[in-house]
Amino acid sequence: MSIDIRNVSKDFGNFHALRDVSLEINSGELVALLGPSGCGKTTLLRIIAGLETADRGHILFNGADTTDKHVRERNVGFVFQHYALFRHMSVFDNVAFGLRMKPKAIRPSEAVIKDKVHELLGLVQLDWLADRYPSQLSGGQRQRIALARALAVEPQVLLLDEPFGALDAKVRKELRRWLRRLHDDLHVTSIFVTHDQEEALEVADRVVLMNSGQVEQIGSPQEVWDHPASPFVYGFLGDVNLFHGRAHEGEMLIGEDQQGLRLVTPEHSTVQDSKAFAYVRPHDLEVQRYVASANAAQPVSGIVAKLTRAMVVGPTARLELVPADATAAGSGDIIEAHIPAQLYRDQGFQEGDTVLLTPRRARVFVAEGEGI
Repeated sequence: MSIDIRNVSKDFGNFHALRDVSLEINSGELVALLGPSGCGKTTLLRIIAGLETADRGHILFNGADTTDKHVRERNVGFVFQHYALFRHMSVFDNVAFGLRMKPKAIRPSEAVIKDKVHELLGLVQLDWLADRYPSQLSGGQRQRIALARALAVEPQVLLLDEPFGALDAKVRKELRRWLRRLHDDLHVTSIFVTHDQEEALEVADRVVLMNSGQVEQIGSPQEVWDHPASPFVYGFLGDVNLFHGRAHEGEMLIGEDQQGLRLVTPEHSTVQDSKAFAYVRPHDLEVQRYVASANAAQPVSGIVAKLTRAMVVGPTARLELVPADATAAGSGDIIEAHIPAQLYRDQGFQEGDTVLLTPRRARVFVAEGEGI
């Protein structure tokens, strides 16, 4: 089942939840709607389901306009963050509920329902819990039962709203892998909402980054990670350092002319002396000891910083540093660098050391409205 979202907008009073959102989802694809709270991702999911009505725009399933169809006519399965299981029903009856609620003309017999429910419970690896009640299950088990219930009616589309948000980190990680394997087996067109970057990048075929009711970027997990389309995407996908400077004719200067760092930015070759921002991930910063030059006029080929805190756990040393030039860094003036723990030990680094930071890779954005 392919889904075509065309120019969808939704307002709640003066709040613009969605602003002219368009998106195509291929049949059998697993897509993540990723973004911060209030970005519109859950509203979009509810509009696709038919639980919410768009003010403008259209929703098409396999090319057919379903914009005005009731949720019962869309044949979607919906999994909520807080399971929404019926407490007074056994696991078996929860999963059977959707089948028993079908119109009499198409309702399966109890024998067929029994076989179907046990098949689904086997699929989610919980057949042995058929007679239990939701209160007797763990959070991870309840969420798998909720998924089995959604799949019972053989939906054309599976929609999941923060499905693992209420679970602890270890269970979330296990269920993410399990959901990916399940999807590979079933190939049901699936859309899940999350604010967890790691979850979206690990599970989805494609990621849709949303911000303030609009789509910022669409791409595979690798594409959005390697080539963020905007400062918002760069900042949202994992830890990142922000450096301030000026861009001019294919170069960006961070810090003072003789005590700063020049980045080559051929993509901004036409820019003339404009405010610019460089984004550098912590693992893309090279850290070495700073040795002051006897010649004060000799340029420094990096960012001079003081190591204020080192957290060496497992294979990685996470370093917090403060730049000598306070105008260079943003985000609270703290720079974060990740280096191998063995390198940290080999170099004999200690808190209080002065070091030189050099970006191996940076992405530069020119301030909007400036530069060309």
